[in-house]
Amino acid sequence: MTTNTAFLYPELMDVVRLFGADTQIAHTFTKEGDVFRNEVTVCGKTYSFAEEQPCADELEHKRYAKRFAKLAVYRALEAATGRSMPWGALTGIRPTKLAYAELAAGRAFAPLFEKFGVCEQNISLVRDVLAAQKGLYAREEGAADLYIGIPFCPSKCNYCSFITADISRTGKFVEAYLAALEREIAACRGLFQTLRSVYIGGGTPFVLQTEQLRQVLRAVQPLLPAGVEYTVEAGRPDVFTPEKLELLRGFGVTRICVNPQSFCDETLRRIGRRHTAADIYRAYETARPFGFDINVDLIAGLTGESTEEFCKSVEQAVALRPENITVHTLCLKKGAQLKEEEHFLAAEGVKEMLAYARKALYAAGYQPYYLYRQKYMAGNFENTGWCKPGKACVYNIDVMEETCDNLACGANAVTKKLFAQGARIERLGAPKDIPTYIAKAGEVAEKKRLLFTEGERMRQ
Repeated sequence: MTTNTAFLYPELMDVVRLFGADTQIAHTFTKEGDVFRNEVTVCGKTYSFAEEQPCADELEHKRYAKRFAKLAVYRALEAATGRSMPWGALTGIRPTKLAYAELAAGRAFAPLFEKFGVCEQNISLVRDVLAAQKGLYAREEGAADLYIGIPFCPSKCNYCSFITADISRTGKFVEAYLAALEREIAACRGLFQTLRSVYIGGGTPFVLQTEQLRQVLRAVQPLLPAGVEYTVEAGRPDVFTPEKLELLRGFGVTRICVNPQSFCDETLRRIGRRHTAADIYRAYETARPFGFDINVDLIAGLTGESTEEFCKSVEQAVALRPENITVHTLCLKKGAQLKEEEHFLAAEGVKEMLAYARKALYAAGYQPYYLYRQKYMAGNFENTGWCKPGKACVYNIDVMEETCDNLACGANAVTKKLFAQGARIERLGAPKDIPTYIAKAGEVAEKKRLLFTEGERMRQ
């Protein structure tokens, strides 16, 4: 693709990827007064578009230039190919954030979504997500969520792009990693006024031995206010034990995640899991008496899984009646084995899988309460979190909507500091490599302190 404006190129390529276009596409952008003009040539045919939009400053100019250019390229490719996408020209943005921005400006969000070619079912989905977030969606000065990353797993799934690796190869780093993590967690004291939630993720936190897990929970304890939402992504059913569950309850954990991804044994084998569907049921039934809210994760589009097999997994998840069910669409990034093997993200069957999941979850009384999208998702679809009424996960809402500071500890963890009510977000990423993180954890903690100290000065 060619364009006369360099800053537009990455945005426009996101649209081109949606169509898998391998033809020559040329784009030209000009601006005359308040009128943004885009010309797109596809297969020798030129399409012209004009949008009038006053801009207050250069930042606004760039935002609208990107928006209208993406829309122009999408419309041209849609006309040239006869195809449309479920989320239209929306790429690189959380749909709900755009909806909230429109509402904050005193406008209904549906007209903009319709203009961008978003299908009616997805506009309705966004509407339902915003309704489910009422009473939980909040911008509170000095509020934060705490994330703690445990980058160890029993084995690495072939779709996974995280830094996690088989603990049989990385186990030698666990002791030093946990010591560094303790120091970084302790350094978070005083960096927030209100803690809305805590989330220990991975990786698979339950792959740690009971005493190692206790070490992490003990480090978090001094930061905990009474009654805070506290989640541990327990993860793989093959590492669940009653002792670990009892430990979590004793430290005030309120929510855990059981992550089967599929209830099909053959799928589990293909993606590199070392457990069966029977293990999922055993883990779930072991955890239920402890009184946690439970989330169950599923992925649509896993290697070789049929629509029928995925739909059966949805039925099995619903039958367990967990408080949350998250339905992901397969997304491959750099570092995933499937991407390295040059498997392509075919959308075959995924549309039907997600449509069935929506229908089944609505029928079972679940409501969608957060959603987000990523690049390289099968079929240009989405990930959606569903919950029973009153059982939404605060951490997921805060992170997806970027309404609070996020204090993130651990290798590859990304801290986010909001300024001017979220108008500007500063990010601080920790080293991805575990040995490098161990060596630099103190430096990361100090940079985090300086970032949050600057925020305090700006508020005063």
